Amino acid sequence: MLTTLIYRSRLCKSVSSPFLERLSGKAQRFNETVGVTGILLFDGDYFLQILEGQSDAIDKVLCRVSADPHHREIVQLMRDYAPERRFGNLGMAIIDMRNRQPDVLIEEVLKQGTARYPLTYGDRVFKFIRTFVSGPRKSHLSLPDDSRQWRFESDIPSVQVTPSRPDKAACQFALQPVVETSVRQISYLEALIRSPSGGSPADYFAAIPADKLYEADLYAKNAAFALANQMDIGSAQIAVNLRPMSLVMVPGAVNILLEQIASNGLVPEQVVVEVTEDEFISRFDEFEKAIHQLRYAGISLAIDDFGAGFAGLSLLSRLQPEKLKIDRSLIENIQSDGPKQAIVKAIVDCCSALEITVVAEGVETAAEWRWLEAAGIRHFQGYLFARPLLNGLPAVAWPHKI
Repeated sequence: MLTTLIYRSRLCKSVSSPFLERLSGKAQRFNETVGVTGILLFDGDYFLQILEGQSDAIDKVLCRVSADPHHREIVQLMRDYAPERRFGNLGMAIIDMRNRQPDVLIEEVLKQGTARYPLTYGDRVFKFIRTFVSGPRKSHLSLPDDSRQWRFESDIPSVQVTPSRPDKAACQFALQPVVETSVRQISYLEALIRSPSGGSPADYFAAIPADKLYEADLYAKNAAFALANQMDIGSAQIAVNLRPMSLVMVPGAVNILLEQIASNGLVPEQVVVEVTEDEFISRFDEFEKAIHQLRYAGISLAIDDFGAGFAGLSLLSRLQPEKLKIDRSLIENIQSDGPKQAIVKAIVDCCSALEITVVAEGVETAAEWRWLEAAGIRHFQGYLFARPLLNGLPAVAWPHKI
């Protein structure tokens, strides 16, 4: 299947026109061996490259580019399929944009086209080219990757407790902090449900009959609040995950939560209820009413796993949460993924306008953290900083500049 790949990269240093010609000739010879065609634009700082060919051949070229020390900040902008090649001449044509007018450059690109309907009918590839030639080329927030200049170390040991009557527990909880790295503070703690033996949430819910699922989900939160009390979290906030339909299917669900909070020596203002997008909300009016009751009682609301579920922007618009947690699927390798960068930047801008705190969850690498921080995110959760600790608070690995 004919694949089209567009990526942007940056040169490590300024280069001369003869160097560009040698670079292009080398790329052309290799591309001919794997049947890849394309075009390369250079503005004196950034490259924009369009590659066309079979998917495995495209991957070979991209691997070669990634290993080239002349390229850095490689960001994939589009990977798609097409009925025919837009630039059908084998090899690689290079267009040096320096000191040239945009309209002349656009015309030159069009002349390179070999498709039957060359770059017409609102073609996305041509839109990328036109924006690069005449518009804001850095619209996806390209940033230098200095992640290797950071190390992560904890300065306070983890704290773990023995839960009361563990043999009678229907479930256990593990705590994982949400951190604000710029001020080296824990923003709040999330209590993650575990099976009685310490297994995954899936293990816990798999053992529950379907008709008892929502009731078990709601009543399990008592163990989370009990752990917070036993850990003596003071005035810190603790977040619990709740299936949206638990607030609908269990009569008096909000009052049950409030009773659990009070019986464990907490106050509603300390509690954040995280509702996930991964369950369809079939009785939304009742669910929304329950959310209003939570808010009225003083409990904060967060949308968890945003970007991976059913409701998306509609849920954000209706609920107006205090916190929004961007799902790991949008975070992974974001430093090199243009579509993810554009989406996350839009989420950050939207939440900034609505005064909603954004949390990036599932952060596992320094490169992800650095890009997200530069994009305006201040709150992070993930293995890079701390793994969940069963019945305890893990030590936080804070970033230190080398």
